[in-house]
Formats: sequence, C-alpha cells, structure tokens
Amino acid sequence: MTLVLEADYRPTDTEPFMNERQREYFRKKLLAWKEDILKEAKETLQNLQDENQNHPDIADRASSETDRAIELRARDRQRKLIAKIDAAIARIDDNSYGYCEETGEPISLKRLEARPIATLSLEAQERHERRERVYRDE
Repeated sequence: MTLVLEADYRPTDTEPFMNERQREYFRKKLLAWKEDILKEAKETLQNLQDENQNHPDIADRASSETDRAIELRARDRQRKLIAKIDAAIARIDDNSYGYCEETGEPISLKRLEARPIATLSLEAQERHERRERVYRDE
C-alpha cells in the first residue's frame, strides 16, 4: 500500500504516535534533508576544483587555504549528519523511530520536527548533557 501525503500535512498529538502517515512524513523530511546536504557537497566540491589556483600573494593564499579548511570541516560534519539521517531512516524501517533509546518513551513530535534525527527524549537528552557537564568539569 502506498501512502500519499498532502503537502501541508503536519503530524499532531491527536493521531496515534508514529502511525504510517507520521513515519512517511518523517521519512520524506529526512530524505529531503539528505538530498540538500548532498547537493551542497557537490557544489562545494565543484567550487574547490574551480578555485584550485595558485595565488601569487601570500595573504590571498593563506585566506584561500583557511576558507578551504573551514569548508572541508563543514563537509565532514555534514558527512556525519548523513550517517545519522541514514540511521534515522533505518529506525523508521524497523519501527523504532520516534522512541527514546534510553527510556523507550515517545520523543515528542515537536522535538522530532525540530531535530528529526533525535534519538533521545528531551528529558533524557537533558540528563545526558548534565552528566557530560559534570564529567567535563571534574
């Protein structure tokens, strides 16, 4: 059965949590996000290839190298983000998407809308961050 979503559909708390319609909504959202990242990466690669020139001025060369390093770091972060998007899609496929990995409770739709790759409920995430802060401060 293929599920067709209306363009203006938004999951709500009045429907069953992570029903087929919601799962398909988040799958499309994640796939669109991934597609945008891949498109940006392709453009960056093209820009880096086009800009592969020697600058006679040392200041221009240094600036260009700094820009390139920043761009490559951003692309590396996005590569890691794609892995998280793929993991979220796998969770949709195995019906574990939308549930906290720590407590098993549903992650709020509001949180998933803002951060579709979330694996922890807001409360579990806050606990996790508090523990990290304690260990970092010691």
